[in-house]
Amino acid sequence: MGALGRGVRLPTGRDDLRLMGRTARLVLTVPAYAAVAVLAAALSLTAFVASLNVGFVLDVVVGGSLPLGSRLTILSELYPFVGTSFGPAQGSLLVVVALLTGLDVAMATYHFREHGLDLRQGGAGAAGVVLGTLGAGCAACGSAVLLGLLSLLGVSTSLLFLPLDGLEFALGALVVLTLSIYWLADGMRGGEINGCPVDV
Repeated sequence: MGALGRGVRLPTGRDDLRLMGRTARLVLTVPAYAAVAVLAAALSLTAFVASLNVGFVLDVVVGGSLPLGSRLTILSELYPFVGTSFGPAQGSLLVVVALLTGLDVAMATYHFREHGLDLRQGGAGAAGVVLGTLGAGCAACGSAVLLGLLSLLGVSTSLLFLPLDGLEFALGALVVLTLSIYWLADGMRGGEINGCPVDV
């Protein structure tokens, strides 16, 4: 029974962190799921970076007249730690969110495929992946998305001056992704991954 069936559980101690780490490690030892994690992390980081520069990416990288090599170089300069678009804190946070998104997608894929679950049975994991992905996407567009939504309610543009310059959304995504990973690991208790038992 998933986390929603027993009531929502939250990670509260070292044992919960160990369960998350052990389950994630066991899932990632399966090459197919490790590949899913890497692909999902790369795609999510690319989506985050591209969403900040949609017009530029469409005009210069996708539809530009530059040679393909030059367009790929320009695109790579938009990534954290390659170009100058992000400071160290922002770049680190986006990379961590992308890595956790990849791990979350790999664990959810494993859980659904290996245990024959559908979305009704594995609702907590599916909800976590969706919320985590949306939350991570908001980290990229940050206060602009929140301002657009809240302007419908008459909230002023002062939200553009958030104390962490929009990093609040990435921090929120970290919380949602961590909860999702915990709920997936908790849902796999008592099972086996790659021949190894998951702690009960």
